[in-house]
Amino acid sequence: MTRIALFLLTNLAVLALASVVMSLLGVNPSSMAGLLVMAALFGFGGSIISLLMSKWMAKRATGAVVIDTPRNEAEQWLVQTVRRQAQAAGIGMPEVAVYEAPEINAFATGANRNNALVAVSTGLLRQMTQAEAEAVLGHEVSHIANGDMVTMALLQGVLNTFVIVLARVVGGVIDSSLSGNREGNSRGMAYYAIVFVLEMVLGLFATMIAMWFSRRREFRADHGGATLAGRQKMIAALERLSTNDGASTLPSQVEAFGINGGVGHGLKKLFLSHPPLPERIAALRAAQQRTGTVM
Repeated sequence: MTRIALFLLTNLAVLALASVVMSLLGVNPSSMAGLLVMAALFGFGGSIISLLMSKWMAKRATGAVVIDTPRNEAEQWLVQTVRRQAQAAGIGMPEVAVYEAPEINAFATGANRNNALVAVSTGLLRQMTQAEAEAVLGHEVSHIANGDMVTMALLQGVLNTFVIVLARVVGGVIDSSLSGNREGNSRGMAYYAIVFVLEMVLGLFATMIAMWFSRRREFRADHGGATLAGRQKMIAALERLSTNDGASTLPSQVEAFGINGGVGHGLKKLFLSHPPLPERIAALRAAQQRTGTVM
């Protein structure tokens, strides 16, 4: 219910802002109804479809194999640990899968917190202790419990809608000014070129906002992993992740949901889906100092 309320309030804010921009630019409000409907359809359409197909796409992209019947002790432990953490977090039992990859990584995805997927890499199973792996699983279960996949899809839809509307409103005003057609009854190639450029520029800012939110949710998931598995285990897991060699091999469609993201400097940091590991470790240690407890 909280996410739905946030979604509705955000959309109302977008519509209010669009109305203000229209008034300032002198745009005829009657021409906006169709634009808003079109923008919402295109803005949310891709995000919602991707969300609904996220489990299937993740399995296909990574080659993840769902553990229906554990074949060894490691798989038995994975399933039991995820089941215990899911119960503690108050969500339905996710599917548990393993995918082939050399680096330490894991991800969670799914359109429903009671019908999600948690997958770990073979590199994680080889290189992490059970205590560290338990913390990683807690991190991923926390993503599901927090509804992060749904929230990210809604946020992306709102941002897409805003970009489409603002690019066309501003593009129409600029085109009318250049052509002398103040009523904007016809659109030439210049209009479409202007809209294309504006969508590229505004899209960059929208991506920055989405990635900022993504970095915030990683801190929350780290805290959730510390709650489910223990803070010291979560810190140890993040420290182990820092020994990864090279970039993540996760496909782009699920990379943002992996526990280990990319590395960037300067302006590139604004487009990263994950905060730097030292910042995440420092945040957990700061929380430990504030509470004065060792978990």
